[in-house]
Amino acid sequence: MTRPLLIAPSILAADFAKLGDEVCAIDAAGADWIHVDIMDGHFVPNISFGPDVMKSVRGASKKPFDVHLMISPADPYLEAFAKAGADVITVHVEAGPHLHRSLQAIRALGKKAGVVMNPGTPASSIENVIDMVDLVLVMSVNPGFGGQAFIPSQLDKIRAIRAMIGGRPIDLEVDGGVTAANAADVVRAGANVLVAGSAVFKGGAYKENIAAIRQAGSLPRGEAA
Repeated sequence: MTRPLLIAPSILAADFAKLGDEVCAIDAAGADWIHVDIMDGHFVPNISFGPDVMKSVRGASKKPFDVHLMISPADPYLEAFAKAGADVITVHVEAGPHLHRSLQAIRALGKKAGVVMNPGTPASSIENVIDMVDLVLVMSVNPGFGGQAFIPSQLDKIRAIRAMIGGRPIDLEVDGGVTAANAADVVRAGANVLVAGSAVFKGGAYKENIAAIRQAGSLPRGEAA
């Protein structure tokens, strides 16, 4: 079964002074998901925002909120993000000793569960939880900062994870340096969800930027208009 191609703009690249308006704008511009990067200044170098801020903008879009927790430990905050309106909650392989339990907790909250790994973490790290997830997220930059360049070696990891997923109904997402210039390569390797921050928000041309990424990603799928 072919999973649909989805574009998930990261609001980390939005103007935080008008975050609700920015969420409305990318929704109207054609976003499929709203990607929410949560950073704690501990697991990653930066601090972004917490569940209360996310809850305050949840009403700005009915699109799924794809919440990427770059925090450690993550377990104490799962319920808060679930209540704040997350649809998918993704936790890092590297963020704690009990990944299996974290994924169980997300599912118990009635949310879709995702697992994510940093560029230096091998695909094999998720073999024992692959049947517990709805989403696998490959970081194609080192998390913590927007605007970084895509790390080409992650294409091999994407291919390996696509093979691991096989026919399971699991989305394969890539986050970090994704642009219209490399979206075709990322999709060809096996991804179907493309996270883009700077590439969507640059120049304020949200609709055109999303369309360009979607068009590029559609080419290897034979779906380009």
